Amino acid sequence: MTPDELRELLLSFTASVEGRPFTRHPEITTFKVSGKVFALARLDDKPMTVMLKCDPEEAIRLRQEHDAIVGGFNKRHWNYVTIDGSLPDDLIEELITDSYDLVVAGLPKSKRPPG
Repeated sequence: MTPDELRELLLSFTASVEGRPFTRHPEITTFKVSGKVFALARLDDKPMTVMLKCDPEEAIRLRQEHDAIVGGFNKRHWNYVTIDGSLPDDLIEELITDSYDLVVAGLPKSKRPPG
């Protein structure tokens, strides 16, 4: 997966917006839905990394099964995923979809995107 493909995937979700809000860390790109982050990516890193929200039990299982997945800043709910070719693209897409869905589910109904 290339940086452009990852960006396109992250922006393909309803109401997804991209930003670079961290002046001290301009290399971090955020992807939000209704103001809530569902992904933080380092698109220019080699290899790329993306931090994604995850169900806590699933997060543990994924870390045990894949060396390219480690705990994020909140190790209970977030995983760092290294995109180095060791994970199939369909798994990465599934993890991104799950992160988006978890964030949307946590939004008040009035702030959830249509669909």
